Amino acid sequence: MRRMVSRIWRVMSRPATHLSLGFLTIGGFVMGIIFWGGFNTALELTNTEKFCVSCHEMRDNVFAELQATVHYSNASGVRATCPDCHVPHAWSSKIARKMAASKEVYGKIFGTISTREKFEAKRFELAQHEWARFEANDSLECRNCHSAESMDITLQSKRASEAHETFLLTGEKTCISCHKGIAHELPDMSEAARMERDAPGVLQSYLSATAE
Repeated sequence: MRRMVSRIWRVMSRPATHLSLGFLTIGGFVMGIIFWGGFNTALELTNTEKFCVSCHEMRDNVFAELQATVHYSNASGVRATCPDCHVPHAWSSKIARKMAASKEVYGKIFGTISTREKFEAKRFELAQHEWARFEANDSLECRNCHSAESMDITLQSKRASEAHETFLLTGEKTCISCHKGIAHELPDMSEAARMERDAPGVLQSYLSATAE
């Protein structure tokens, strides 16, 4: 018995001179699955409405506003959650968006919008960044649910059908160009109006530049 234990110990403690290609392949495959599963699980956990509103800055401000809109409660029972509108669905774009949003951790730590007053003071700037992002990707997150190809404008109001025929279906404008206040309260637009009045086109140029 002692000899057997000693032999097993020598085998176990002896450094391996080589490992088979099959062992390395299977081992790497298993470890890859474990790593990818863990990474994807963590990613999806940060891509839920529950995670988004876990910070009081979001829960008490923009989420409270969303609950009063048709995107939250409607006759069809289809709800648009935070990530539906603010996180791209394509994996590569989603990762890029997550990396860009990592600076929000800095804002949380230093209390950039920790109070209602601070949030209101930053609302216009925050809105500009999102508007620019939607302009840059042709309102992609809107189009994930609202397809121009499947839109029956004959069922829309005269004003809506004319606007969609003139701007949306021709590609002259994108969804966010006209629907900036569709899910959240608009910021004080006096600054935007001043910029456009003093130098027409400057505001749009600024939005385009911040999206790059």
